[in-house]
Amino acid sequence: MGTTEENYESIIGKLEELSDPGAIEGMAHFWITPEKCYGVSIPELRKIAKESGKDHKLALMLWDKGYRETMILASMVDDPKQVSEKQMEQWVSDFDYWEICDQCCMNLFQKTQFSLKKAIEWSSRKEEFVKRSGFVLMARMAVADKKAEDEVFEDFFPLIEEGSVDARNFVKKAVNWALRQIGKRNPELNRKAIEVSEKLTGSNVASARWVGTDALKELTSEAVRKRLNK
Repeated sequence: MGTTEENYESIIGKLEELSDPGAIEGMAHFWITPEKCYGVSIPELRKIAKESGKDHKLALMLWDKGYRETMILASMVDDPKQVSEKQMEQWVSDFDYWEICDQCCMNLFQKTQFSLKKAIEWSSRKEEFVKRSGFVLMARMAVADKKAEDEVFEDFFPLIEEGSVDARNFVKKAVNWALRQIGKRNPELNRKAIEVSEKLTGSNVASARWVGTDALKELTSEAVRKRLNK
């Protein structure tokens, strides 16, 4: 294991070797539109991150490089315990497409001590991908935070209702994701998420109706019922 600086140079070298211009074109079809990109796949980035290990200073250097791959790697190698609220605010302000938002929230932000606070704060922000981040954090907490009480997720329901009227594609999809994941956590939250979904289906706002209708399909499905009844 070399110094942080040596690891940084090694990682940049690997990314340049793995660079695939053809993959960059393909990403655009999935609305992955970074300004700077090597075209390296997520599985390859996970391999690099695993080899590197956790290094907060390295993460900051990689983020500042500003490429899709270096920013995703930054979220993979950073130490959640060393992440400050200020850093989270700085990084979230750089989100300008859905993939970096989701990767950063899943790999890093959800594991910090500020995840609940930011889920609530960001879900009410105006910026599209900051707002999406709030709901992605809710979705990830529902899956990954095994110790959280039901009340935490019940408090998210009014924010989900408010967010459902935002017609922007990447916001409403994250709102829907949060609602579905909370409703799959346990039978009681499933019942309450279904109530919220049914309420949204009667909304006079098209995006809210879509969020409710789509969530209802999964939350009332046989597959979800079987899993919750086990």
